[in-house]
Amino acid sequence: MTPAQLAQIVDADFPVPLDRPLAGVTADLVRALGDPDPVLRDDLALPVLATWIERGVYDDLLVGLGDGLATGLRSGIGEQGTDSVFRRSFSALALAECLQRDTEVRRVPGGKVLEWGDRLTTWFLAEQDTRGRVAGHGWAHAVAHGADALGVLAGSPHLGREELEVVLEVLADRVVRPSTSPDDLLVAGEPDRLASAVLAALRRDLVVVDHLEGWVARLTDAAEVAVTGTRDGAAVEDPYLAAGNLQAFLRALHLQLVLAPEPPAVRSDLLLLLVDALRRTNPHTLAVPALTTGA
Repeated sequence: MTPAQLAQIVDADFPVPLDRPLAGVTADLVRALGDPDPVLRDDLALPVLATWIERGVYDDLLVGLGDGLATGLRSGIGEQGTDSVFRRSFSALALAECLQRDTEVRRVPGGKVLEWGDRLTTWFLAEQDTRGRVAGHGWAHAVAHGADALGVLAGSPHLGREELEVVLEVLADRVVRPSTSPDDLLVAGEPDRLASAVLAALRRDLVVVDHLEGWVARLTDAAEVAVTGTRDGAAVEDPYLAAGNLQAFLRALHLQLVLAPEPPAVRSDLLLLLVDALRRTNPHTLAVPALTTGA
């Protein structure tokens, strides 16, 4: 479909065209998710596809649509600085719509949801293009979109405690990676989106504090490079850069636990763990002053 035809659909409150096969229209929409034109991709194709999913247009076709979107996660994987990131990133958003629809109406077998989850997490950890906004092409935002999709995945009733723990580990895997240049820093709201995905998993109230103790300990150990200036026994030239994404994530998660509505049952315990982690990894600004006694 042409951009003008898609714009007419958007302006008319998203009716499904009756003069052409749905399969062909859908194929055009999925292809447009990877278009470098932000108007076609962000303002037309994604809203049309997402609205039709939400309204049940694809309820009997949800498995096939989700499989096709999951295939888009592999398009150009490993590339950096190319337009292929748009197909991967926006396929993740559209696949999240399929997952959310299934959570509401249960049209996808549990095994298929777990398969989509595996493909999402595999892509999320393999994604090398972490650009936020790309000049002339709008948002790439692969890390943010991946976090959003993982948050929706975590809300699926097909995921139990063990699967939710895997989601948390995948999110941790993403943020513990050391930054080696300023271009590696996630500065387009990604730490907040990653923290929101954690909260989505915790709101299921299935992950226990014992697991979170180890999870936070892993994050803390990785963030201590900002204190020690070393990682794995080797000196790090800029420890604040190396731990920049992780420190931003810890702060975002702490803030959301304090302020976000519908807190998980583990909020109080996790807050204590996070406060300790932040104090340990920011001793010059957050450490508790030692008590002194007078003579």
